[in-house]
Amino acid sequence: MAKSAATRSLDPAPAKTRAAKLIKAPVDPSAVETSLPHLDRVIHERMRLGIISALAVNDSLSFNELKKLLQTTDGNLSVHARRLEEAKYVDCEKSFEGRMPKTAYRLTTAGRKAFERYLDHMEALIQAMRDH
Repeated sequence: MAKSAATRSLDPAPAKTRAAKLIKAPVDPSAVETSLPHLDRVIHERMRLGIISALAVNDSLSFNELKKLLQTTDGNLSVHARRLEEAKYVDCEKSFEGRMPKTAYRLTTAGRKAFERYLDHMEALIQAMRDH
């Protein structure tokens, strides 16, 4: 029988043991323990990583351009973009073209540095696993 979320959260098995079972491959626990705590959880979420990645290679993108590129809904994009704004990783500029509202997003300097740290971290993690 499948465990409920509440039961799983009470599972006495250490997190690294559960992770190793999920991966089903030998894992160096020290590599996992030293790597994961430094992962930027704001960027690591899939939709936010998509937004940051798209903005890293474009000066600016409109809300509709991001929505089309990431194939998401208005609400989903809005929630994740707001989280990136709160972290000061993205600037949002609202204006009007005629009577139509226009929202444009740009990656901030802090956002670019955080993304570079995130990429460096992921590259180091991949290298550590390949060297293992």
